[in-house]
Amino acid sequence: MVDRSSRSLIYQNQEWLGFVQPVGLVVAPAVLAREQLTPDRNFAQRQRDFREFIEELGEGLAARQRARDLKELFVGWLDWEDEDFVDADAHRDELEKSILELNVVLSATWAVRNPPGSESKWMMLIQKEEPGVDLDGTPESSDGWSASRHERFERLLRETEIPIGILSNDECVRLVYAPQGESSGHITFDFTEMAQTAGRPILAAFEMLLSGYRVFVAPDARKLPLLLQRSREAQAEVSTRLSQQVLAALYELLRGFVSADARSGGNDLAELARRDPDNLYGGLITALMRMVFVLYTEDRGMMSDHPVYQQHYSLGGLFSRLRSDAAAWPDTMDQRFGAWAQLLSLFRLIHGGGGHAGLRFVARRGGLFDPERFPFLEGKRQTGEEQIPMVPDSTVWNVLQNLMMLDGERLSYRTLDVEQIGSVYEAIMGFRVELTTGRSIGVRSPKRTGAAVIVDLDALLEVSGSSRAKALRDLTDQSLTGQAGKALSEATDPSDIVAALDRKVDRDAAPDILPEGMPVLQPTDERRRTGSHYTPRSLTQPIVSEALRPVLENLDDNPRPEEILELKVLDPATGSGAFLVEACRQLAARLVDAWNIHGKPADMHTGDDELTQAMRLVAQRCLFGVDKNSMAIDLARLSLWLATFAKDHEFTFIDHALRHGDSLVGLNPVQIEKFHWKGDAGALQLGAETVSVRKHLQKIAKLRQRIRVRGDSASEQELRAILDAVERELAVVRKVGDIILSAYFEKSKPREREQRRQEYADLIIRGGLDDINPSLHEFQRTVEPFYWELEFPEVFGRRNPGFDVIVGNPPFAGKNSVSNSNADGYLDWLKEMHQESHGNSDLVAHFFRRAFNLLRRDGALGLIATNTISEGDTRST
Repeated sequence: MVDRSSRSLIYQNQEWLGFVQPVGLVVAPAVLAREQLTPDRNFAQRQRDFREFIEELGEGLAARQRARDLKELFVGWLDWEDEDFVDADAHRDELEKSILELNVVLSATWAVRNPPGSESKWMMLIQKEEPGVDLDGTPESSDGWSASRHERFERLLRETEIPIGILSNDECVRLVYAPQGESSGHITFDFTEMAQTAGRPILAAFEMLLSGYRVFVAPDARKLPLLLQRSREAQAEVSTRLSQQVLAALYELLRGFVSADARSGGNDLAELARRDPDNLYGGLITALMRMVFVLYTEDRGMMSDHPVYQQHYSLGGLFSRLRSDAAAWPDTMDQRFGAWAQLLSLFRLIHGGGGHAGLRFVARRGGLFDPERFPFLEGKRQTGEEQIPMVPDSTVWNVLQNLMMLDGERLSYRTLDVEQIGSVYEAIMGFRVELTTGRSIGVRSPKRTGAAVIVDLDALLEVSGSSRAKALRDLTDQSLTGQAGKALSEATDPSDIVAALDRKVDRDAAPDILPEGMPVLQPTDERRRTGSHYTPRSLTQPIVSEALRPVLENLDDNPRPEEILELKVLDPATGSGAFLVEACRQLAARLVDAWNIHGKPADMHTGDDELTQAMRLVAQRCLFGVDKNSMAIDLARLSLWLATFAKDHEFTFIDHALRHGDSLVGLNPVQIEKFHWKGDAGALQLGAETVSVRKHLQKIAKLRQRIRVRGDSASEQELRAILDAVERELAVVRKVGDIILSAYFEKSKPREREQRRQEYADLIIRGGLDDINPSLHEFQRTVEPFYWELEFPEVFGRRNPGFDVIVGNPPFAGKNSVSNSNADGYLDWLKEMHQESHGNSDLVAHFFRRAFNLLRRDGALGLIATNTISEGDTRST
C-alpha cells in the first residue's frame, strides 16, 4: 500500500501529467514519487527567467511562444553544457540510418553521450525541425514517404537502438521514449502553455525531467534514463496487480446479479447457472470487457467529447457520480439503482450507433456489445418478459473502483499496451459457474496469481478430523499445520473452519459464508494450479520479429502490398492475442512502407492514419488464431479491436480468422472422406449419405474469399451473412468428422474403436446422420475438434499450402495434467496423431509438432517452450 506522503507526491505528478496528456507511457507517477521527485511549486521567478529565452509570434488569441534558440534555452535555462550537444553529422556511421526499402536517409541534429563505462555510447538523440512545423502532420516530402516528422524520428530511434529522443519545432519540446521491443510514449511540453501563469506546473515538470542535473549529474537512480526504464518495469507490476482487481470485479458483478435476482423475487440466475452456466459466465466476462474497452478508448480520446456523452454516457462521468453518491450516502449504495441501466444504454449506443444534434455515434456492431448475445444482462427472461436487472449502484461502484483505481489513485488506460490489457483479462479465464452444494467459503490460492476455490464447509465437516487438512489441501493446495491444523480437525460448525483458516479465506470470492444453492465461480483444475501470467511485449516483439524475418526476406527487396497481405500468420493457442497484436503491428508497418514505395490503394479512407488502416487490413487478411477456450477468443477479438480501432468505422471484422477449438484434435479432408482417423485406411462407402468434402470445401473457399475481397469496405452485417453461409457449409462436414472422432474417444482399445466406427457407418447408411445425435452430443460436450483445412481453406488450398509464420506461447502440461483436464483417450489421440511420441511428454511438444505440420515450405516458427523440450520423453517426442 502507498502511505499518505507518497500518495501526495503521486497526486502532484498526476496533476502535471494530466495537463500535458502523454501519449503512451513515459514516466510513472509512482516511480517519481518513490524518488521523492515532484515539480517545484514555487516557480514564479524561474518562469520569468524562462520567458527571457522565448519570443511571441502573432497577436491576440493566435499568439504563439517560440524559443529564440533551442540550444541556448537548454544551456542557459536548463543548465546543460555546450559540449553536451554532439554534432550528429560528425558520427554519421553510427547515427545516420538508411532505410533502403524506402530510399530514405534518417539523421538527427545532435546526440548526447552516455557517461563513460555505460553499456551503450549514446543516451539520447535530439532533432530540431523547422520552426513551427507540425510534428504529427504528414509533410509534403520529396522522398515519397508520407510519414510524419514524429514517425521519422521514432524510426531513427528504433534503427539506432537509442531509446530516448528530444524532438522540437521551437514551439515545443517533445520527450520521446522508444525502448527496443516495447511501445513508444511521448510527452509534449508546449512553450505557449508553459509561459502562462497556469502553466507553471508543466514548466516545473519540464525542468524536473530535462534539467542538466537530471540528465547528467543526479545519482543514477534519479537520472532520466533510469526513471524512464523503471517506469516501464513498474507498469508490468501494475498489470499483475490490476489482474487481481479485475478478478475481484468479476466476483462482485456476480454477487450484484444474485442480489438483483433476489429483488425480482425469482430464481432465474440459479436456473441459468444450472441450465447454461457457460452463458452466465460468458456474460459476466463480456460485461467487464465492454467496460475496459470504453475505459481504454475514453482515456485515449477516441470517444466523443460532446458534453452530453461526457455527462450522461461516459464511464468517467458515471464513476464521478457514483463517487459523489458513495461519499454522501455510503450506507445506502446497495439500495440505489440506475448505474447498471446507464451502462446498458452506453453499450447499446456503441453497438447500434445513434445520437442527437452534435452527438453522433458510429454503429460498431460486432459481438462484444451485441445486446442479444447475453439476454440476462438486459433482464430478458425465457418467458419473454424484460425488466432491467436491479443491480445495486454499490455493485457498479465497486466494479469500477476495481477497474479504475490502483492504490487509491486513478489508473490511466492510455499508458497500458493492448497486450497488457489482454493479459490482465486472462486472470478471469478458466472458471466455471456452479451452485454451492452446502454452506461454503472461498479459500485463497497459495499462488500470487492463482484463484480462490469455493469449499463446501458442510462436506468438509463430514470428513474425519484427522483427514480434514489433507482434504483441504487436495481441494485448494493450501496447507494447515500447527494450531490452525488442530483447530480445523476439532471444528464442529462452518464458523469454526473459517476461524481456523483465518487469512487464507478469500473475501473477494466470498465475503461471508455462502448458503446452499448460490451461484459461484469455481476455477478449473488448470486455472487453480497455474494462475495467470503477463507476457510482456518485450518478449512477443523479438519472437514475432525473428519469425517474420526469413519469410519477409524471401520476398523481393521491396515487396508489393499484395505480397504482404498474402502472408498468413497463426497463433495456435491464441489466449488474449498478444502475439497476433504484435504481428499486426509489424506487418502493418511493412505494409505502410510498401504503400510508400508502390503507391496507396485508391479506396483508402480519408481521415484515418495510414498505420491504422494498414493494421485493419492485416488483421482481416493475414492473422489467424485458434484457442480451446471460447472466452479467450473473445478476449483476442477485444485486443485486436483495440489495436485497430478507428474512430469512424465499425469494428474490424475478424470472426472468420479467430476460431474456437482444440488445435490438437481434428481430421483432414482425406480422413473425413474415408471415414477413418487413419488417412491411409481403405475408403468406406456411405451410399447416398456420402459427403463430398471437396464440394463443400470449394463453396467455403469461395465464400471466405468474398470476406477477404470485401474487407473493410463492407458492413459487419454483410460480412456476417457471408460467414453464416460458411457455417452452414461447414456444419455437414464437421458433423461427419465429429462422428469419426466420437468413435475414437468413446472406446479405449483399437479394436473397440474400429468396431464403433463401423457401427456408426452402418447407422449412417441405414438412417442418415441424424441417428447419431445423442452419443455425438456427449462427445461434442467433452471434445471440441478443429478441422484446419475446412476452417481455413485459403491457407491450405493455395500452392505450397500452410501458414507462413506460426508464433505463440503454447500451453505446458505434464501427463497427469493432460489426463485430468481432457476427455478419456486424449493422450492416446496425441500419440495416434504424432507417431513415436511418448505418453509422458509435455503437452508443448505436441503443439510444436502440430505447428510444424501446419507450416508451409519455407515457413518459420517462433514458439515459447519450457526446458523440458530438450529433455527426456518430451525431447524424443
